[in-house]
Amino acid sequence: MLAIKLQRIGKKHQAMYRLIVGEKRQKLDGRQLEDLGWYNPHTKKSQFNAVRINHWIGVGAAPTATVAVLLKKAGVLTAA
Repeated sequence: MLAIKLQRIGKKHQAMYRLIVGEKRQKLDGRQLEDLGWYNPHTKKSQFNAVRINHWIGVGAAPTATVAVLLKKAGVLTAA
């Protein structure tokens, strides 16, 4: 099952996250299918590729709970 999830990057105490598509049970350091954007929790800035996110959701990838909240705030997903 495919999932849209966050992958942690950055130094200690300076976390940033990449939005990736990969297998739900795959390790976060492991193989990923595509990089869809980034999110910085310290500055609350983010950049997402909405076209590719909607493509992957159409194919059957499910966003995790945290990713779903971020995408709704960014306006990529509609609140259902």
